[in-house]
Amino acid sequence: MLKCTQMNDVDALFDEMMTLYGQDILQLVYSYVKDAVVAEDLTQEIFIKSYKALPTYNQQASIRTWLWKIASNHCKDYQKSWYFRNVSTADKEHEWTSTDNVEDVVIQQDEDRKLADAVMALSIQYRELIYLHYFQEMKLKEISEITGVKLGTVKTRMRQAKKRLKTYWEECTDGR
Repeated sequence: MLKCTQMNDVDALFDEMMTLYGQDILQLVYSYVKDAVVAEDLTQEIFIKSYKALPTYNQQASIRTWLWKIASNHCKDYQKSWYFRNVSTADKEHEWTSTDNVEDVVIQQDEDRKLADAVMALSIQYRELIYLHYFQEMKLKEISEITGVKLGTVKTRMRQAKKRLKTYWEECTDGR
């Protein structure tokens, strides 16, 4: 939650927004584009766009919801762009971390990778809901506001997304 409640100090409010929500926005953007470098670039663009629009923020929705709406729309616009449709980039390798219990870390990373792969394999309409609900802990009503999709449709898509994830997980783990 933002501590800076003075809308008069746009720079302080923006700084606080970036501190509180920067990483979350980056992760949201990555869930759309599946490329770390592009996600970083788009996140910068989103914050520039939100900075320019901050004086017009009317406080009808929370600043968090407002920022997520900007990010979501920006990502959707990017996906419609010529660049996204016609230019491909190489996937980056995951970095390994060292720890005392390497076997547990490897097993956990494998399960995390499988879950991430399952989520990323979903179409964007499902992936976006899963990310916002489970990773950002947003309520379905807030997701409805951000995405501009009716609450009933959000609920239906969430059920379908869970069902698809369950099927993918069972296939991936042979029912274990």
